Amino acid sequence: MPKVIDHDERREHIVDVTWGLIVRGGLEAATMREIATAAGFANGALKRYFPTKDDLVEATFDRALSMMNKHISGSLTDSSGVEALRAMCYGSMPLDAKRVTAGRVLMAFWEMSLSNKHLHARYQEHLKTWRGFLHEHIRRGRQDGDILTSTPDDQLVDEIVLMTAGANVMSLVGPRFSTRKLLRLHLDTFFARLAEA
Repeated sequence: MPKVIDHDERREHIVDVTWGLIVRGGLEAATMREIATAAGFANGALKRYFPTKDDLVEATFDRALSMMNKHISGSLTDSSGVEALRAMCYGSMPLDAKRVTAGRVLMAFWEMSLSNKHLHARYQEHLKTWRGFLHEHIRRGRQDGDILTSTPDDQLVDEIVLMTAGANVMSLVGPRFSTRKLLRLHLDTFFARLAEA
């Protein structure tokens, strides 16, 4: 009887392998040949699951976003305003080994998106959604009376995006400037400022 092949499982395995290669050696290490070898496939066999390297990088990027979103959504149950805003910020910061690793994969994606219009558009869409959530929670925080600062909402959103993206980059290239203690201090300072009129 022929063996039943679980194609979804194979796709996940290929993404696992790509993830590991990117984490260990960056995007350059994740060639289709290296991925195929590490996954136990003939080089051409990958094309059945991922026709191009860009498709595979995009699937790996989706996993990184999914990991971060899981951290965020796990903290957002029945919360809004400042509470939800805090959960989103903490959830997207590299405060544990898994999120540092996810940041490494995101950096590889950011690099590739500079020369790939489709991947760039995907990231822009993610950024638009992310910023929309931040704006909504800031609006609710003001409505609840928890956010008193006169700093415009757009500026607050910019600060959060730059703080979280910068933290992910620095956790990889300058970890002594991005320790968990420092990240928590920056977040606490930011949220204390929101409550100041």
